[in-house]
Amino acid sequence: MRQLLSHTLRALPVFFMMAALSAWPSHADPGVQVFPGMEIRQDSNLCTIGFVDPVARVAFTAGHCRGSGSVGDRNGNVIGMQAAFHDNTPNGATVDTNHVISDWETIQLTGDVGINPVLPTGRVLTEDPGIGAAPGMPVCHFGVVTGESCGTVEAVNNGWFTMANGVVSARGDSGGPVYTVTPDGRAVIIGLFNSTWGQYPAAVSWSSVSGQARHTIVQASANPADLVVQQP
Repeated sequence: MRQLLSHTLRALPVFFMMAALSAWPSHADPGVQVFPGMEIRQDSNLCTIGFVDPVARVAFTAGHCRGSGSVGDRNGNVIGMQAAFHDNTPNGATVDTNHVISDWETIQLTGDVGINPVLPTGRVLTEDPGIGAAPGMPVCHFGVVTGESCGTVEAVNNGWFTMANGVVSARGDSGGPVYTVTPDGRAVIIGLFNSTWGQYPAAVSWSSVSGQARHTIVQASANPADLVVQQP
């Protein structure tokens, strides 16, 4: 059913006026770990890492978190470079639930950072292609501002879904992992936090994000200039 949801708070990156950002070191300090739920800064934007692929050494966050290139941690260590992004999140006050939302960014991690798949809550964040968002599904979200909050999936739309019954967010939580805890205790990623529409926090679906991002990277491997993908 078609609906219009009002846009009361988009979880946009927090803006900081920090002169130190222009003087980041070229490499991360030895021992820096990159993990889902980690605080990252791009230019003056603060956001959250949603997932880390240990094989490709790629981290994922929201596309609207993008900056001009380098990505740092909260202490000013460069952990990687912006690789590709896509963001067509509506800028208006409402969104049609039929609208297809795509909002992701990939970060190519530097060779000197460690990768840790464990959420700040202590659970290992995993992928499972057989598990996706469904109405009524138990769900949790972790953001660097609000921490972990849990509830249920409210509705599933075109490439995105809304949440209710306890899930909260604030500016800076964008890109954070949205996951469900399975009966066997696994934390399985099902989305990246995008925005809040009306009373409902929303996330882009992980199946859409991972498919689009990996297809883009493979397709552009012969032409690095194609790695930046924009949609107004």
